[in-house]
Amino acid sequence: MTYQYKRILTAGAALLLSIATMPQGVAASDLLFVSVGPATRPPIGWVDFCVEYPGECKVTPTAPRDVVLTNKAWTDLLRINRWVNETVKPMTDMDHWGVVEKWSYPDDGYGDCEDYALLKRRMLMDAGWPREALLMTVVREKNGNGHAILTVKTDKGEFILDNQEERILLWSETSYHFVKRQSQSDPNRWVALGDPRPTVATASSSAR
Repeated sequence: MTYQYKRILTAGAALLLSIATMPQGVAASDLLFVSVGPATRPPIGWVDFCVEYPGECKVTPTAPRDVVLTNKAWTDLLRINRWVNETVKPMTDMDHWGVVEKWSYPDDGYGDCEDYALLKRRMLMDAGWPREALLMTVVREKNGNGHAILTVKTDKGEFILDNQEERILLWSETSYHFVKRQSQSDPNRWVALGDPRPTVATASSSAR
């Protein structure tokens, strides 16, 4: 199927959610930004994605940019996150493609975690959001399983778009262990992440 990306920004009441209040501020004790470490190897899924979609990866390195999280930006973020989560149907790569790992756009309406994140990233960029603030991210769940999410880097903190969680949470409000993500300056360069939280917060989740 073909998604009408512009339509999502002007969708009617059937696609609109009850917009939650945009975060107005976070206590100083809360962790707004994850610790960024040295360069590390990109996931094989991203490498193969670049082979299939070379135009997505042949980009010139740019200066890092954070999104100014206005009320409109927060509304658009909520709308796109919910629309993708409700529209794409979960399916493992093995069931979908017959392989263990494949990163791809869910243009046929089916995908797993990284496919949800890739579509959200593309739709946000189509809506004018800077690529440098939309970072594919690899985490580990409490059971040790790998998982992919989209980090949105804003002036109010780093927020997570996740197909397993309907809410948009600050990264430190999730239960994940953060492993690595795209560099803000170059999506083909990945950096290791550190997690300074003494304890991991609990976040609700559902099946992929």
